[in-house]
Amino acid sequence: MTEAPIKEKNNSYGQILKSTTIVGGSQVINILLRIIRTKFLAVLLGPAGIGLMGMYSALTNTAGTINSMGIGSSGVRQIAGASGTGDELKIARTIVTIRRASLVFGLLGMFLMIVLCIPLSQLTFGSTEYAWPIALLSVTLFLGSVSGGQIALIQGLRRIADLGSLSVLGGVMATVVSVPMIYLWGKEGIVPFLITVSAMTILTSWWYARKIPVAQIIFGWMETLREAKGLLSLGLVFMTTGLINTAVMYLIRVLVVRQLGMDDAGLYHAATTLSGLYIGIILSAMGMDFYPRLTAVAEDNEACNQMVNEQTEVGLLIAAPGILATLTFAPLIIQIFYSESFIPAYELLRWQILGIFLNVFSWPMGFVLLAKGRGRIYFLTEFTGNAVYIALVWVGITFSGLIGTGMALFAHSFFHTMMFLVAVHYLSNFNWTATNLRLIRITSVGIAMSFLFPRFMAQNISLVFGGIITLISTIYSLRALYRLVGPEWIIDLRRKLKDRLGKVRKG
Repeated sequence: MTEAPIKEKNNSYGQILKSTTIVGGSQVINILLRIIRTKFLAVLLGPAGIGLMGMYSALTNTAGTINSMGIGSSGVRQIAGASGTGDELKIARTIVTIRRASLVFGLLGMFLMIVLCIPLSQLTFGSTEYAWPIALLSVTLFLGSVSGGQIALIQGLRRIADLGSLSVLGGVMATVVSVPMIYLWGKEGIVPFLITVSAMTILTSWWYARKIPVAQIIFGWMETLREAKGLLSLGLVFMTTGLINTAVMYLIRVLVVRQLGMDDAGLYHAATTLSGLYIGIILSAMGMDFYPRLTAVAEDNEACNQMVNEQTEVGLLIAAPGILATLTFAPLIIQIFYSESFIPAYELLRWQILGIFLNVFSWPMGFVLLAKGRGRIYFLTEFTGNAVYIALVWVGITFSGLIGTGMALFAHSFFHTMMFLVAVHYLSNFNWTATNLRLIRITSVGIAMSFLFPRFMAQNISLVFGGIITLISTIYSLRALYRLVGPEWIIDLRRKLKDRLGKVRKG
């Protein structure tokens, strides 16, 4: 291999690691903020209060997915594609369309949720007791729709640093402003808390979106409508598949509440939040940077396959230590984030982690379907996978209680991954490289051992062996990442950090 291809490959790995580092840095700060918020809420509200907040969130997330009509997601694809060709007018038209559509759909969604608050309360909780809080939460639909339009602009132009910064700033503002509400009002403060978090998101997204130069154009509402039709054609696919995912999470929570009670709903919410906390760094980076980059080369199957393999390799190397640490130290992590009353979520969390691990290499393949605009295939895989998931959850709850939902997630994730692998192989002849297959085998063995240790060993001995495997995995991952990006990337990163710190001191 000549020097040029080696350098180009290192640059590709470096770009993946750079975006993950930027997103990861902001996520680490947000994790610390979330520890403060979550610990505070867990102590004051208990499992039942956390369960109620989870039910509200699941309901508004589902309604928000319908409300958005997929405009933001399809807009990211359109902006990224136009940006790759340098078509400033197309970018401007798309931005204006997204902003206007987000405003209109936001207002419409808020109105409909107010009108339907009573049946929604009856469907979710089995009574009309929560109709008024649900009506108030309609404000989050409007705020979420508008902020989603702003974020689509930032993400489509791949301004990863801005995405990381707005995430941190929103987290800080949400913590400072909203936590006192729970302290003062208890459970009555949950609705104002959720509204405040949405308000902080729209403020921060607007602040960063306004700094992006956009070509000034004269664009009437009839032209907006014509442009919106193009966005909606793919946006409806995004909306439908997104709705399937959020609706499934909503239905699972309804099943848990109806069959196991609000306390178990709180345990489920806690485990679900923790299982996705660390891995969310990698998956967020995929959505923010990998997806726009993949869209730019969507017609080149060889380039697509290479990018998916590179993203999978880096994702596995970064994810493995965190997954192993979560499996090993799950009881301690639960107590740090929540309280001792949430310890029963321990086994559920461990099963969920197994399922989340599979997302590291299923997500990059899923983005291929979106980047190529193969919405029908993407919809079929999502619909089939989630239909199987709901059935598995029902069986799991019936025979194993709350832990059965975790087992169902693991089985669903395995099935989902296999479907994506078949679909992407059909579209672009994709296969994992020998390096990735070896990495998947090694990581899977380590995760299986860490999962089984507590079943056959005393807790202290299990912690020791699990800690050793986690340490070995961390060292291996750091060495492998260093080989992939090369010393130049480390030197460049150190120089940029030094320059950034120097500017901060002068300021």
